Order: sequence, then structure tokens, then C-alpha cells
Amino acid sequence: MILDTPTLYYRAYFGLPESITAPDGMPVNAVRGTVDFISALVTAYRPNRLIACFDADWRPAFRVAAIPSYKAHRVLEAVETAEPGATSAAAPDIEIVPDTLSPQVPVLEAVLDAFGIARGWAEEYEADDAIAAYAAAHDGPIDVVTGDRDMYQLVDDAHEVRVLNIARGVSKLEVVDDGVLTAKYGIPGRGYADFATLRGDPSDGLPGVSGIGEKSAATLVAEFGSMAGILAALDDPGSALKPAVRRRLDVARDYLAIAPDVVRVHDEAPTVPVDSLLPAAPADPKELDRLAEQYGLVGPIRRLQRALAAGAA
Repeated sequence: MILDTPTLYYRAYFGLPESITAPDGMPVNAVRGTVDFISALVTAYRPNRLIACFDADWRPAFRVAAIPSYKAHRVLEAVETAEPGATSAAAPDIEIVPDTLSPQVPVLEAVLDAFGIARGWAEEYEADDAIAAYAAAHDGPIDVVTGDRDMYQLVDDAHEVRVLNIARGVSKLEVVDDGVLTAKYGIPGRGYADFATLRGDPSDGLPGVSGIGEKSAATLVAEFGSMAGILAALDDPGSALKPAVRRRLDVARDYLAIAPDVVRVHDEAPTVPVDSLLPAAPADPKELDRLAEQYGLVGPIRRLQRALAAGAA
């Protein structure tokens, strides 16, 4: 099982009230909710290995260089961190994150470390890329837990990779395999990245091809097999492309030349080594007890301890 951890803690943060606090008044709703999510997932699916993936870079330079609008709406320009006299363009991009969420992430990391649950990432890449890289390196059944549809591109029945989509909540998650994708979109997982490139995604600042919606995008991928096949059809005057679709694709040539590398998750990303074996007992019980007391997390931590012990039984 590989966790898209930012999805989990964002969902926990916005799903639980900030009145859930540590004894010193610090909100811990994101930590509490994420730990309980992991308990529920471990109990329901009994993985023997688990990696909690994090963003090393939430807006990688190579994606922004290709498409400057990529996640631009989530950026808060940190002008005050730039060198004196520098323009705002020289300031680093900082993701707009609620003030009471940011301090909780290191606490969550400390809890995972005390349990001995692997934390994974890939330098200069997003959690999505780390997930893809860890999945590519592992043989056997893999469940990817996320709320991001872009991860559908990892779905592969032949290699037993599926997505557990928590967009509607962990208790109402959807198990997504090639059959589900084919029924929903008309394409299997291997065609999803090209489908998403054509359709676009406003939530990530990806424009897509003007005039090409989900139905048209799925039809193109199903008919021509891949972006390479679609572009070959565009270059072939005798191909079966409809005139209106041909015009739209032709106008979008520059976008289609660069967008696939932005949309594709990079399974060659340089991940940090991890020991993904799911522990039956905490790696550092004393530290875990300290964290439980300091942050008012006794209940969630005990529940995850029980879930891990039951999974190992």
C-alpha cells in the first residue's frame, strides 16, 4: 500500500474541526485524522508493506518550465524572502497552506517515524512521482491510496496495481481498476495520462485542448491508442480525424508537444530508500508515548497500534 499522504492530511484537516487540539492548544486535527485513516486502511486491506509518500517539491521546476500555469493558483509569492532589490519573480514559490496545517505536518512525520512506518519521497519531485517510482520498483499487488484522478494512470490489472480513491472519504473509497476506468471513461489506466492531457485539469492549471472534453478525449485515446498515435493521425491528411477535431488539435500543437511530460507521473524519480515492511509494533515506543501525550493523540495512536498488531497476527 502506497499513501498519497498530502491528500490524507488535507482531507483530515478540512474534515475535522480545529477544536481538536493538543494540551497546549495547537490544532492537531490533520494528524489525528490521518492516523485514524491509516488505521482504517490497515484494518480493511491488511497490507504487509506500506509507504507514506510526501512531496519533496509540490511544484517541480521542470513542470513549471513547460507550463507556467501549472498549480500557479496555489502559489503565494514570498516577496519578503527574496534578496534585497530582487524582483518578485526571484522569490521562491510557496504553496498556499492554512497556517494551522503547516505545523502539523512535522508532527505527523514524527508519529510515523516512531511507529516505524516508512516515509518516502523523491527529491525535486511531487508525491505522485514518488508513488509511481516506488510502485514501479515493487512486484506484486499494489494499492495506491489517493484522491487524485491523475494517479489513475498507474492502474494496471496485468501488474495488479489499483487505486483506492478516497475523494468521497476513506469510509466510502472507490476501488479503481482497469474495468472501472473502462466503464467510466472508455479507456484503461495506461491511456489515462494522454486522456488527461487532452481534457486538461483546471485544478492543476493545465489548459487542455480547447474544445476537447472528456468524451472527445476518451474517443481519441481509444481510437488512436496514445498521444503519439493521435499526433501521427494529425499529420496524416487521410486519417479518420474529424475536421473540427483536427483543427483543435492543430491549434494546440505546441501544448501537446510539452504537456504529456507534465501530466505523466515520473516513475524514474530518484526515491529515497525505505524499509516498507509494515511494523507489528512501534519502532520507538517511548517516543510514541511522548508524542501521544504532548499532542493529545493517545486515542488515534492506540488505535493504529491495535491495527498493526492485528494485521501481523
